[in-house]
Amino acid sequence: MTEEITYSASGVDIDAADEAIRRIGPHLRSTFRPEVLSDIGGFGSVVAIPEGYKEPILVSGNDGAGTKPLVAMALNSYETIGIDVVAMCVDDIATSGAEPLFFLDQITIGSVNPDRIEELVRGFAEGCRQAGCALTGGEIAEHPGLMGKDEFDLSGFAVGIAERSRLPSVANVKNGDFIIGIASPGLRCNGYSLARKILMNGQNLEQPAFKGAEMSLGEELLKPSVIYAPTLLALFSKVEVRGAAHITGGGLPGNLSRVIPRELDVIIRRNTWRRPKIFDRIAIDGPVSINEMEKVFNLGIGMTLIVRPEDALEAIEISEAHGHEAFIIGKTVIGDGIVRMVDD
Repeated sequence: MTEEITYSASGVDIDAADEAIRRIGPHLRSTFRPEVLSDIGGFGSVVAIPEGYKEPILVSGNDGAGTKPLVAMALNSYETIGIDVVAMCVDDIATSGAEPLFFLDQITIGSVNPDRIEELVRGFAEGCRQAGCALTGGEIAEHPGLMGKDEFDLSGFAVGIAERSRLPSVANVKNGDFIIGIASPGLRCNGYSLARKILMNGQNLEQPAFKGAEMSLGEELLKPSVIYAPTLLALFSKVEVRGAAHITGGGLPGNLSRVIPRELDVIIRRNTWRRPKIFDRIAIDGPVSINEMEKVFNLGIGMTLIVRPEDALEAIEISEAHGHEAFIIGKTVIGDGIVRMVDD
């Protein structure tokens, strides 16, 4: 008699997935806002619209952590990588002045390990707490054969709410507006394919990240992304934000060009902020040209705002009150819709 084949024999362990879901429930509930109406285990997240909005607009976005999970795998450290995914999603929607309302995660993994899943979800929950949104559910997808047993990938989806009257518009950006750059202390999630090729190609991850660094190279590469969303909410409520760009893949030129009109350029002055030393190491060890570095990495600026000149100092003060260094890094000029990086 032929032996019966089970789902477990094919590589999918439903019991392990059930145990993982049981463990992550408290982490999700710890992030719930009053608007969350559903509990863990349903087929959809049910969330009410918060009170106080005159004309509420929903803003959504999804993203992942790029190839940064490979750093987590190399270091066998999984509790912060979820923060990165949350940051990429909530900071995208925050550029529209949206308050992050709820977040859903996706964990795709070769073989479900409840301990590993719980570690990953701790990161998602911490990111949601920092952003002020609820982690209302997600998906654990076990893909044996497609991925190795210990391999995984992460992504997420955020929904936020904004006041329609505060939505920024390309049409509102004027000649002579100032560009405010909010500091990023490291790579965040961007350019990791290039960074890994240079910094993880047989390198000792326990060595100092750069000369004089107290942090190891591995710790520097796994440093969780800054979450800017609460700071942006404060800025949108107090100054006229004419445009905002999240500096992710494409760097300053690729992302700022998305929020300016065709008849204007942006001039960014490179010497107006401190570039984290990890970028100098990548450029030297590569070697990587300055133009390529600027196309790939944020180089120390994770978020930018376009504001009136008279609002620039207040915008910097608000950013710094929320724990982020901020600088006037450039301005808009008559042009053709491009971003120009200059030395002086």
